Amino acid sequence: MPRMGRVILPNHPHHVVQRDHNRQVIFAEPGDHAHYLETLAEFKSEFGVKVYAYCLMTNHVHLLLVPGEEVAGLGRLMKRLAGRQTRRHNALEGRTGTLWEGRYKSSPVDTDEYMLACMRYIELNPVRAKMINAPEAYRWSSARHHLGIERCRWLDEDPCCSALGEDAPVRHREFLRTAIPEGEWTLIREAVQRGQLTDADRFADEVEEILGRRVEHRPPGRPVGGGK
Repeated sequence: MPRMGRVILPNHPHHVVQRDHNRQVIFAEPGDHAHYLETLAEFKSEFGVKVYAYCLMTNHVHLLLVPGEEVAGLGRLMKRLAGRQTRRHNALEGRTGTLWEGRYKSSPVDTDEYMLACMRYIELNPVRAKMINAPEAYRWSSARHHLGIERCRWLDEDPCCSALGEDAPVRHREFLRTAIPEGEWTLIREAVQRGQLTDADRFADEVEEILGRRVEHRPPGRPVGGGK
């Protein structure tokens, strides 16, 4: 069965997930995390991509990325990230072969309704995995930046946070602690797994105007790999 065409929208946020190949550990020690983030900081501007949020888990990454008018920049950035991390891992382990799944997953995010929800999903990932008790305790995500604990100079400020001004860290903390609406986690997870829109109703109309074609919600089909 042919792959579904990837939907990438200019100047729109996208939830991007890239996973390990064959259950390999990608981030085993702090140097692994730091190397990945250094690459992300170095090349995001070159490829015209903004970074609103991130979280590096043991065997996969979550990113909230915004390509510019040249949407191919998002794919080029992901290729650069994967390639550099693989070369480092192989050199340290004395091995060859791929480190990642062949194709990253992505989902365009409705700016108005789901961007902050997606950011919360990303930054609470280590909490849901029971790695830590609070998002600010995890060093390898954007939560510490958004909570005003630790400044990440290369991270781009999304319009929602910028509009809050000095109150942004307090409001972000409140948002992270707010009860998650029923079905929100499932909607975001399944959207990125299937490469579909986060909101298949109103957002679909907006996307149709941009692409000139309709992107419909696809019901569950063949099983997709587990995980968050």
